[in-house]
Amino acid sequence: MLWRISFFLLWQLAGAGLGWWQGGVWGAVLGAAVAVWVWFVWDLVKGARVLRWLRTGELADTPEMGGVWGEAADRARRLLRNQQAEVRSSESRLQEILAALQASPNGVVLLDAQGRIEWCNQIAATQFGFDAERDVLQSIGNLLRNPEFTAYFSARDFSTDVVLEGRLSTPSRPERISVHLHPYGDGRTLLLSRDVTALEQADAMRRDFVANVSHEIRTPLTVLTGFVETLQTLALNADERARYLGMMAQQAVRMQSVVQGLLTLSRLEGSPLPGMTEWTPVQSLLERCEEEGRALSVLLTQAQQRPHVMQFPSSEMLRLQGDIAGAPSELQSALSNLISNAVRYTPAGGSIIVEWTRQGDGSAVFSVRDSGPGIAPEHIPRLTERFYRVDRSRSRETGGTGLGLAIVKHVLQRHGATLGITSTLGKGSVFSVTFPASRLRAPGLPA
Repeated sequence: MLWRISFFLLWQLAGAGLGWWQGGVWGAVLGAAVAVWVWFVWDLVKGARVLRWLRTGELADTPEMGGVWGEAADRARRLLRNQQAEVRSSESRLQEILAALQASPNGVVLLDAQGRIEWCNQIAATQFGFDAERDVLQSIGNLLRNPEFTAYFSARDFSTDVVLEGRLSTPSRPERISVHLHPYGDGRTLLLSRDVTALEQADAMRRDFVANVSHEIRTPLTVLTGFVETLQTLALNADERARYLGMMAQQAVRMQSVVQGLLTLSRLEGSPLPGMTEWTPVQSLLERCEEEGRALSVLLTQAQQRPHVMQFPSSEMLRLQGDIAGAPSELQSALSNLISNAVRYTPAGGSIIVEWTRQGDGSAVFSVRDSGPGIAPEHIPRLTERFYRVDRSRSRETGGTGLGLAIVKHVLQRHGATLGITSTLGKGSVFSVTFPASRLRAPGLPA
């Protein structure tokens, strides 16, 4: 600043000296006044250049000049450069945070103080049907029209979450979404959502399992206890004693079947997976299944004298299917169970068709088609759960324990196979098993 004042005074002295030389005293005064105005205009032009540059803020257009205005422009340029660096750094951190939220397995929605969407990740967009770009600044209440969420959002009590039905939920494939709101910042809200379908199903399975095991064991125990008290307190003749003992034996067998099924499941879950060293001819495997299925059909339909119409693949066709790798006893148990279920649940005189079909990719499909009562769509996803029954009274009549399909599922998983179930009420069901090509080999190949 001292230099600026000194320069201003020197500029006046130079103007005054030039005026004195040209016109004496009055020339000196005029020369000094002109010098002041020239200096003022020149300084004003430099200031205007700096102001014009500050309005654009482009670092590349920084004016090159000396003096105070040059120093001001240089300092402003450094400040702008530091500010832009900080902005770039903040934007980079913001993008990293958004990328992390985008990669989250849960849904994330940022809401402003008015409950409008500021940002959401793809998981939330899929769960709620949002459009990440179109729905920005749209009210969450207008997009998520669920009475339970509306009440939860209006109550402003976000200490717990609320579980909503997913937009793609169907009776056969239910979907449950947990939504939890977390206030933050200046009235803003963070919405976190996660798919809890599997957790709720697992919890339901656990409750059902405990309840079913208790029921399956308690019922025969109650019968046994009653018969034991009867035998202990009443004088029975030989026929009555024999009849009661026969009923007790039936209940004991029923409990033994349940315990044996649970032990089988436990063994399957804890034993090593079957290797590829033991090969069993498909022909012998299915012929044993056919023998068991036909024998069961005769036993169940002999009273009605209307046998099932059963169709199995011919021995010649099965001979060409080669061998299958795995534990023969497990495979026969699983496939026979599917045939037995078809026999038990198909009325006398109905049809049961068993097929083995090779696919173009080398895999094979074993299928059992029956003309039974069929299964409602909401039951199909849970058929392989332990103790799950579509009709408990019907299961009691057929002697089922509710563990058969659970065992089948585990056996097939151990052999890399998958179970498919399709059914139509009143028209029957199809249970199919797909074996991968790696588990099959052509006939005649060495082990």
